[in-house]
Amino acid sequence: MSHGPIQSQDDHGIADWPGALGPRPPLPDTLPDGRPWPQIVVVILPGAGESDDAATLASVAAQAYPRLRHVLCRDASQAGKALGIACTDSNTDFLLWIAAGDLLAPSALAALCLEAVLTGAGAVAGLRVLFDRGVHGLDVLGNPAAPLSEAGGRSGCGDILVSRKAMLRLALTETNPPPSSAVLWQSLAAADIRLSRIGRPVLLRRDPAGETAVAGLSVVSLTDLGYGGGAGIAHRRLAEALDLAGHRITHVRLADESPPAAAEWTDAFPRTESAILAGRHDLVLAGNLHGATRVGGVIERLAAEVPTALALHDLFALTGRCAHPKDCAVIATGCNARCPTPTEYPQLDPARIAAAHAGKRRLLTGSAAPLLLANSDWTEARARALAPDRTTIAPVQLAFPTGVFRPRDRAALRRQLGLPETDILVLFAAVIADAPDKGFDDLVATMARVARPGIGFVAVGRLDDPSVFGLANLHAPGPIGDEEILAQWYAACDVYLTASRLETLGQTPIEAGLCGTPTVAYRATGLTSAVIDGVTGLLVDPRTGTLAEGLEALIADAPRRRRLGAFARIVLESRFSHAAAAISLHEAFAGWAGIPSVAPRARLTFRPAMLDRFAFAKDRHAGATGLVAAPSRPIVRTLRRAKQAVFGRGMPLWMRRALYAATLLRRSASRRTVSR
Repeated sequence: MSHGPIQSQDDHGIADWPGALGPRPPLPDTLPDGRPWPQIVVVILPGAGESDDAATLASVAAQAYPRLRHVLCRDASQAGKALGIACTDSNTDFLLWIAAGDLLAPSALAALCLEAVLTGAGAVAGLRVLFDRGVHGLDVLGNPAAPLSEAGGRSGCGDILVSRKAMLRLALTETNPPPSSAVLWQSLAAADIRLSRIGRPVLLRRDPAGETAVAGLSVVSLTDLGYGGGAGIAHRRLAEALDLAGHRITHVRLADESPPAAAEWTDAFPRTESAILAGRHDLVLAGNLHGATRVGGVIERLAAEVPTALALHDLFALTGRCAHPKDCAVIATGCNARCPTPTEYPQLDPARIAAAHAGKRRLLTGSAAPLLLANSDWTEARARALAPDRTTIAPVQLAFPTGVFRPRDRAALRRQLGLPETDILVLFAAVIADAPDKGFDDLVATMARVARPGIGFVAVGRLDDPSVFGLANLHAPGPIGDEEILAQWYAACDVYLTASRLETLGQTPIEAGLCGTPTVAYRATGLTSAVIDGVTGLLVDPRTGTLAEGLEALIADAPRRRRLGAFARIVLESRFSHAAAAISLHEAFAGWAGIPSVAPRARLTFRPAMLDRFAFAKDRHAGATGLVAAPSRPIVRTLRRAKQAVFGRGMPLWMRRALYAATLLRRSASRRTVSR
């Protein structure tokens, strides 16, 4: 048995390893609260030979974790003794034991440890990558109460980091041989030790046999206009997560049958509904429907035939017409004609609002009520406050392509994008950058307060009049429809800023954080889940001037920006990957009586392509395109500004009716042309 600190090694010696070690950004010197990083002891169990030992040691060395010791064991008795010694050493904080030949994924220890520190968990598990001349699957520990036959019994717990306190509580210090992951996971749960999982790979195992994938569901991903815009992007990524978890996805848009201009007057989609029902699907995952219909009839009819889940990208499913009720006093007694914002999108004739609200409540209290999926703690709490009693609501994590949104060489990016290399750059982004709901007036005031030489600003998204900022050093690339290009802009900047006070989650702060760019935001709504105060950015109280104060604090402190950016990358990759989303969706479905075919499993399995969504994968996914609409022509921007000057952001009922009539005339003319 040999032990000691890990010395730096560059190569694990595995030719077909499905990743690349590459350079890793250094960890901050301390934890976010200033405490030292915990001491980790890695016990390496006996393998087939010295080559196995060398490969495992190299993967441990590549962790570059600051307080790390390893123990290399030659037989099972040494392994038990090593665990016992580590557990009696008060300097030990966490342990992990790994079979020689298994490899730790890049930065696995930092990710596992940081999650344990932030959550107080006694044990944290991550994904295993199973490979042999190519990746043939990924998996993660699931429900510890599920039958262990699904999990296998091979020794080595390289996918679980366990606290010394938990080990002492289990009295496993002299176990000979040490238990497998599944047995340990079950024992930890039985001892009421808090468990947590991260949605990123931590262990790579050569396994010729592989795991048997569980047959997936046939799922319809149902939206109004498809996958453009913020909510559309979020829904697409949820569908991707389900696909990578082994389910079969059929993509359906209501707008293929009825145009957006008809949304206020359309409830039935006969062709679409018939096609869905004819497909004999297991589940409908619906979300972001108000661009095609303002009421819930289509969901009520589908849910009566097919189990249906509604993703709460906003709160439209719980109101008479609006996506965000804000501080509306009417909703407390039921939405009706007294709605204060009937001309704001999604607009609805006041005379129809009460019936729309009643229909949604009937849907949520019916025998085939849909499952509501809440994407943040705030969204879940707000949904429970607005929904009828006994509505089933489950939390889920949204998915982000963490291999696309990743830290990069900032100086090289600035040269590539034509940005000043020495300025401190502040970025803000939205599909419609000047939308009032994004706090645009507040944003303008905040920018003006911090503006000075050496501070630059970047505005990503539709911005009809950049001159409103009055900033000479404003860079406005406009709407960006490609994830890869968008990620470059995030990674090129120093701070991300949002003035929004109304988000069910807040996707842009997460995308920025994955790129190593910390956020300044208000401590409000779903942003409190998207930004972890003091870890991935700064949250400030929603009062006048506080946003500028938080921004000034980061502008003046480059080391703090770097620390927050480094922590943001680690934490957000662990919590918002496609794998994390798939795990949360499985738990939501397994806990819902509406779809009994989904049962808890000891291990959740994923397609090999799941690995491609992570930055260290050898064959990394390139990201999606078509995120947002192409930039408007100058004449369209001029007309839009004129309309806003006369009518504001709202749209009167007569104007909506005129657009609807024009749409019907165009469709009629088109049909006559085709029939000739």
